[in-house]
Amino acid sequence: MGAGNLTTEAQWLHYAVMSVVLTIRDVPDDVRDLLARDARERGQSLQAFLLSVLRRQARFSRNRQILAEIEAGLQDGGGARSDAPDAAAVLGEARTERDAVSSAEHAEAGRPSA
Repeated sequence: MGAGNLTTEAQWLHYAVMSVVLTIRDVPDDVRDLLARDARERGQSLQAFLLSVLRRQARFSRNRQILAEIEAGLQDGGGARSDAPDAAAVLGEARTERDAVSSAEHAEAGRPSA
């Protein structure tokens, strides 16, 4: 079960147990200042803002991996079989999951979801 399906208390416990500390050294002052400004404009702490940036990047990385797998399959002569799921249904499910994760991130940051 992904963290997006958990209650707020369970999410807190999940992240409290599963947290990893990342340290980024030698960040130029101007970069820090711009990131802090972006965080303030979104009503977030710098920590919450940077965590959302990292999560978004991780989702992009997963998407690139999926696209690479699809491309490799197509190059091998693969394609959709007759029993393949409906693309619109798959997209709808993915969007629902994405929106649930986004809502959880907004709740975690103490902001109403968009």
